[in-house]
Amino acid sequence: MNITKENIDALNAVVKVDIVADDYQEKVTKVLTDYRKKADIPGFRKGHVPMGMVKKQYGKSVMIDEVNKLLQDSLNKFITEEKLDILGNPIPRVQDEFNWDAETFSFEFELGLVPEFEVDLNAKNKVKQYNIVATDELIEEEVKNLQTRYGKMSSLDEATEHANVTGTFVNEENNINKKSTFLVNDLKGKKNEKKVIGAKVGDVIELDTKKLFEDDHKLQHILGVSHDVIHDLDITVTLTVEEITKTELADLDKELFDKLFPDGSVSTVTELREKIKEDAEKQFQQQADQQLLNAITEHLIENTKFDLPAEFLQKWLATAGEKELTADEAAAEYEKSEKGLRYQLIEGKIMKDNDIKLEYQELVDYAKGFIRTQMAQFGNMNPEEKELDDIAGRILQNQEEAQKLQAQLISQKLLTFFKENMKFKTKEVSYEDFIKEVYK
Repeated sequence: MNITKENIDALNAVVKVDIVADDYQEKVTKVLTDYRKKADIPGFRKGHVPMGMVKKQYGKSVMIDEVNKLLQDSLNKFITEEKLDILGNPIPRVQDEFNWDAETFSFEFELGLVPEFEVDLNAKNKVKQYNIVATDELIEEEVKNLQTRYGKMSSLDEATEHANVTGTFVNEENNINKKSTFLVNDLKGKKNEKKVIGAKVGDVIELDTKKLFEDDHKLQHILGVSHDVIHDLDITVTLTVEEITKTELADLDKELFDKLFPDGSVSTVTELREKIKEDAEKQFQQQADQQLLNAITEHLIENTKFDLPAEFLQKWLATAGEKELTADEAAAEYEKSEKGLRYQLIEGKIMKDNDIKLEYQELVDYAKGFIRTQMAQFGNMNPEEKELDDIAGRILQNQEEAQKLQAQLISQKLLTFFKENMKFKTKEVSYEDFIKEVYK
């Protein structure tokens, strides 16, 4: 066997594999011998079928199978040994006059090569990093929410301005069917309030989602839709009223503090506000970090210039999936995936150049942390280590779940690296202003 590589240019190469009879004949003979031992052909005792008959019946198909196995193994080995960084998979060149009756064969494969490039981490203050702070208004609103949640509730015959209305929101076209509770005076505008005030249990009310609440995220929670959808959602939903109540706010006293914090960590209104501020800003930090990572990603894609073997990648995309694509479909698919591929290469380059690795035990620990958080939400605050290990093991056996957790952990590692090695333009904002700026 002989394997050679010819570089077409910096991004494309062709590998030629020449196979002669001596490369595959021994394996073919072994397989046919095994066939002969097991063959059950009328007129012959098992294991005594003439080899000539076995070769005539199975010889060619066995030879083709063994040549293809040898071809794939040798090509993969060549790519590994030559340390070739390739994109996609090798594409076999079609040979119109190929003859399987010959004893020697030549195969050619097109390769798309990973481009060489450098990543400049000097953001020059072009990437904005947000520091989201909890405002006094937000803290006050959360205090009122807690007083409401732990307050005394009584039923009303009809909805008033300060009533809590519980009902089911429905829009079949957008798969919305969600039972939720809201405060009437949280509705935005007199028109919407007028539709609800005076409503009774059993009434069905039509509401437009556009500007239904002052805060879109309240509407997101009430309708149970995703964050990406809510800001442009402009539909009509029906609300079937199921319960109307009013709440007498709980007093801000020791009884309430002990319910909220059984460990005794909060004993005054000032400490309650500080705790609310701390918890809110922890949650805000997660959103700020995600925005920062998105901004860094866009910056690096925009400012890291390199060419890709576009023609090769489009040919590969045409045959890579379950359904073969036309040239136009493959071109469209390439256009959609090019940005993601570019960042994938940039990310790989950064990790390689800076020795950023992901050890399996780190992934296990990360999975256990995720599980521990989930269990805490259901009241299990101190799960046993063995239980966490068992659940993490089952999750990581699921390839899709393991890849998802791995991607999240890599993103965390990269964000930490970026924060340590890049300079950003920092801006302190309220959560409301953050939403307006980032999701406007």
